[in-house]
Amino acid sequence: MSENTEVVVLGGGYGGVKAANRLARRAGVSVTLVNPRPDFVERIRLHQLVTGSDDAVEGFGEVLGANVRLVVDTATLIATAERTVSLAGGGTLAYDYLVYAVGSGASDPDVPGAAEFAHAVADLDGARRLRSALAEAPVTAPVTVVGAGLTGLETASELAETGRHVTLVCGGVLGPSLHARVRRPVARRLAALGVTVLEGAGTRVTEVTRDAVRLADGRDVPSAVTVWTAGFRVPDLAARSGLSTDSYGRLVTDATLTSVDDARVVAAGDAGVITDRPVRMSCQAAVQLGTKAADTVLSRIAGKPAAPARLLFAGQCLSLGRQEGLTQFSSLDDRVNALRLSGRPAAGVKEFVCRSTLRQLVSGARKASSRPVRSDGRDPRPNIPA
Repeated sequence: MSENTEVVVLGGGYGGVKAANRLARRAGVSVTLVNPRPDFVERIRLHQLVTGSDDAVEGFGEVLGANVRLVVDTATLIATAERTVSLAGGGTLAYDYLVYAVGSGASDPDVPGAAEFAHAVADLDGARRLRSALAEAPVTAPVTVVGAGLTGLETASELAETGRHVTLVCGGVLGPSLHARVRRPVARRLAALGVTVLEGAGTRVTEVTRDAVRLADGRDVPSAVTVWTAGFRVPDLAARSGLSTDSYGRLVTDATLTSVDDARVVAAGDAGVITDRPVRMSCQAAVQLGTKAADTVLSRIAGKPAAPARLLFAGQCLSLGRQEGLTQFSSLDDRVNALRLSGRPAAGVKEFVCRSTLRQLVSGARKASSRPVRSDGRDPRPNIPA
């Protein structure tokens, strides 16, 4: 292998940025990050973009180390035999190691009319289109949010707090990832905001039209603007490239986040899954996985065995409008319990988490940028501790 190691990171979300900055701190490692857009998207604030309380965007100059090369493009194929990545713009990147961090987006609902009439809030473009659709609709027009996971709860609350008439269609239970006791204060907050909550098996959506949502029990729910938050999907890049994936399309890895097919491909974030140990898609997991993916690559470069990933969780926090929120505590392995914090204090916790997550990335960028470089472009120091 050449003196310099080329690492390509696919995806500039939480996991990808975390991995790129950590890798860029090491002497003799050149890092290129490929991302479809020139800005970093704070996905955990996209529901705020919809109502205008935040733009959910930061420049990569803030969160990415100055010595990380940014390529604004989309990867279309990974050729593991040649160790190259083909780009939509026509270029090709060679790598010694690849970090697969392409993230996730809104699911493709297999429901008639959903693709045509429903809006997503899981990505920046979808959230912006939703904001435009809401701007064109009278404030009295009915809005329906489909899906009662964390994204659905946050979106419904945010919209209702601005005066929108919101119906939340659960398709099952309210807040399925929450403890049964913790769902109660969520339900009370939604009621206080005037959100109509439809729960039960009969609330599965069977069709979306221009002005209504049809349920399995035969009801039609009036809807001038429909928001689909039920589920996420990952890009099919790994599958198209001949790498092993699970039923959701996630790259299958071992405990070190290494692809089961290729030791030079390492996953970070939502687009990867550890064999027999699936992790909940979340920002909380992504930042940890990004760090671990970088450490795995650095171990391989050093000729040392990579350690298994060990993720630690504290719980789930969500905003229920700008004034209140909820923190669901969990064990370290992400099993929820009955402990919770609600109301204004929980809203403060959620805001603290959002800000501290961004600060983590900014801090990582500064550490990566501080690596001294000689006039010939080489780092004068020996390996820097990761």
